Amino acid sequence: MNYLKINKLPSVLTPLAIALLLAACAAIPPESDTLQQRDAAGVQLASGIKLAREGWPAARWWTRYDDAQLTGLIDAALKDAPSLATTATRVRTAEAAVATQHAADGLNVTADAAINRQRYSANGMFPPPIGGTWFTDYSATLRASYDFDFWGKHKAAIAAAVGDVNANRADLAQAEQVLAATVAQTYYKLQADWARLAVLREQRSQQVALNELRKKRVDRGLDPITTRQAAQGDLAVTDRQIAMLESQAGQDREALRALIGGDAKALADLKARPLPKADSAAPASLGFALLAHRADLQAARWRVESNLSRIESAKAAFYPTIEISASFGLDSIDTSNLINWESRAASFMPSISLPIFDSGRLAAQLGTQRAKRDEAIADYNQALVNAVRDVAQQIVAAQGLEAQTRAQADGQRAADAQLKAATARLKTGLVDRSAQIQAQLAVLGQRDLALQLQQARLDTDIALTRALGGGYSAPAQTAAAE
Repeated sequence: MNYLKINKLPSVLTPLAIALLLAACAAIPPESDTLQQRDAAGVQLASGIKLAREGWPAARWWTRYDDAQLTGLIDAALKDAPSLATTATRVRTAEAAVATQHAADGLNVTADAAINRQRYSANGMFPPPIGGTWFTDYSATLRASYDFDFWGKHKAAIAAAVGDVNANRADLAQAEQVLAATVAQTYYKLQADWARLAVLREQRSQQVALNELRKKRVDRGLDPITTRQAAQGDLAVTDRQIAMLESQAGQDREALRALIGGDAKALADLKARPLPKADSAAPASLGFALLAHRADLQAARWRVESNLSRIESAKAAFYPTIEISASFGLDSIDTSNLINWESRAASFMPSISLPIFDSGRLAAQLGTQRAKRDEAIADYNQALVNAVRDVAQQIVAAQGLEAQTRAQADGQRAADAQLKAATARLKTGLVDRSAQIQAQLAVLGQRDLALQLQQARLDTDIALTRALGGGYSAPAQTAAAE
């Protein structure tokens, strides 16, 4: 009969023991109906949605308007705006969580020192002379423990925490882009309010002059009184428009002050400036480039990655936990003997913990993480759809405003021609001054319309810039190396 040698037993039993340990662990529940993540490579605009100029926004896109006031306001907002503080705090919290997960994966070493003064009962386990006597115990111990991450639980937890950091950093970049765009839109709305007020006030002065001419002609019996009443009604409409714009300008100014986090004197030096030309541009195709340029899509993608890592960590919890702990120290009831080799105390304790039955706790935790992953994928898919929609809508709006601007330019030329003709006829005495004033009012009306269209085109240009990511570019290297 052949017998196994004793020195060969460990090599035979070790694989068997590992297999038995794994078989004894709680079973990982299967998964079905996983939500599929959309492929960013397939997202494109319809064939008719395009602009004459192609390209993605630059990082500091607002400098293309060549307005030092706007640049200063956006720089101030990005530096001091209270709205960014919350998002920046989330980034720091996520970074601290990464450090916590790294610490859980490392060697844990502690040093303890204690003095224990204790009286033993004279009627207890220890009889006199120990019983009924006070003793003082002095100890100094160094302890160390290490949890072996054979199944990747700590590694997956670290990856999940890193994903949270990257998602929160993308959130911060998105908040900065939204803030910059909102500051620019509010600033140009205020500038348009001021420009329109100047036109309306000039228009009012012309209407006052026309009203005086109507009054004279009515007083002389040359025109019916209804002509003067009509002029007075037009003047009242203009007064209402001026009051409305003055109120709107005040609201826009205060909104701008709040956006930059400024005090009462923050906008004291703000000056009226001509509205710049809006020359919108959009890329010929989107695909993965949109994912790389949109911070909100990057944040959604990283949340999917983070939840996938948490699933791996939850799966690893089904396997045995293997840990080794050890301690070495000195222990004595007399301080004179504490620092003595004979006072040494040591321990070495390998341990293993198997999740055999836990009433479904681990399965529930895994199910929760799987549900959160599906939720993150759904959020990502919706964010991708919304991003394409935002770009398409802003391009369509820009196309429409371009057509309206061309039509308004035709109207402006016609009004200018009518004014020129009325002025010439006034010089020859064929018409009175009222005809020239009416022609001037038509020109001013076209100028007001042009300002509204120019402001709308600027607003759309900025909105398109934000929809295209506002100059954001996903970092080539993520925070995974931290």
